[in-house]
Amino acid sequence: MKLAPKAPIVPTTRAALLAALAAPLALVLAALAPAAWIIAPLLGLALLALVLLDALLAGRLIDARLIAPDDAEVGEPLQIAVLADLPTGRPAALEAALALDPRLAAGGTARFPLRSHLDTWQGAAQLTPHRRGPAPIAGLTLRWTGPLGLGARQRTFVQDRTVRIWPSLALVRSTDLQLFLRESESGLIARRMRGEGSQFEALSEYQPGMDRRRIDWKASARHTHLYAREYEAERNNPIVFALDCGRAMCEPVAGLPRIDRAVSAALAAAWVALKGGDRAALFGFAARPEVATPFVTGTAAFARLQRAAAMLDYSPAEPNFTLALATLAGRLQRRSLIVVFSEFPDPTSAELLLDAVARLARRHVVLFVTMADEELAGLADKAPADMARLAEAVAADGLLRQRQLVIARLHALGVEVVEAPHGEIGMRLIDAYLAIKRKGTIG
Repeated sequence: MKLAPKAPIVPTTRAALLAALAAPLALVLAALAPAAWIIAPLLGLALLALVLLDALLAGRLIDARLIAPDDAEVGEPLQIAVLADLPTGRPAALEAALALDPRLAAGGTARFPLRSHLDTWQGAAQLTPHRRGPAPIAGLTLRWTGPLGLGARQRTFVQDRTVRIWPSLALVRSTDLQLFLRESESGLIARRMRGEGSQFEALSEYQPGMDRRRIDWKASARHTHLYAREYEAERNNPIVFALDCGRAMCEPVAGLPRIDRAVSAALAAAWVALKGGDRAALFGFAARPEVATPFVTGTAAFARLQRAAAMLDYSPAEPNFTLALATLAGRLQRRSLIVVFSEFPDPTSAELLLDAVARLARRHVVLFVTMADEELAGLADKAPADMARLAEAVAADGLLRQRQLVIARLHALGVEVVEAPHGEIGMRLIDAYLAIKRKGTIG
């Protein structure tokens, strides 16, 4: 931490207000008693002397320390703390200001007070990163005032710190997902997974609600009781998470870009897939393919996917679905489950997306994931109070109908579609993945 050479004395807002109030009083005094004009500059000098004395009484800063994490997650709170040593003087208040990357705080600044604890002052800024990437902390400025609140001293510390902002793993760590992994009927624990795959596993007593096509009639005849066949759900299936990083996916939803919410859902599903014995890969694209990882296996390799997801950039360009999905298809050697995260804001983009997905679905299993547009739904459902609001509602309803038409066409192509609010997209994706896995249609 580099320290600025001096701690200059500066007047406070209170001193500036007193000076501003003294100016009209000096004019009145000069008009009423011209011979007493000398009083006005004397009052100004007295105020200046008080400012200097008050700043000196504030004491001298010995040292300051910035405590910040090296890593953080987008959308998750983090704390940056400051400790300052002021063993002398009688400061009335101490404030810290941080010069930050806009990823950490809007406007690139954060101000917060410090509280006294013996000879040490301490305080912390509570921040929530809203974009991934390296976020440098450029400087720390401390300003402390004297007991009269007229004079203050200020010192700046040049920083050389960077907080790496990663994709959020809140869903991976969540209690709901951990319980889901532990109690899921699909296994996803030490026991073998049973489902509707292709490899015969065992016979079990037929229960109401089971698919009647699974009844083993020969075994049932021998035992004079209905038995159904159970199959082991296939493992080692290749799963690709293809993320659109284009303009529409970079628009915010509840304070975070869609792409960051999609990345969090993809990483949670990848974690489940790796625990279930499947292989996972990440593919990011916008105007051209940007990130492509090889398939990894085992939860030990999850960090590799996390690092690759952190490299996905925010692009203002429109996505090139034709190039991206054709490139992805050329990389795959066997039938895979391809999870596509995207949006379709206009008819042209939707047509290009449908054409590219149709070609992909001829050989692979495609699962399309999109976030429900709650803002459009709110505009369409809101009772119009005037003609402008009525026009908004009609336009929003038209866009929602267009959106549902595209989803219906995806279903007609044999593509599974997950559309859910941003807070539910992760678990809905995992449910859809497990349902496809149990059918044994991936490998």
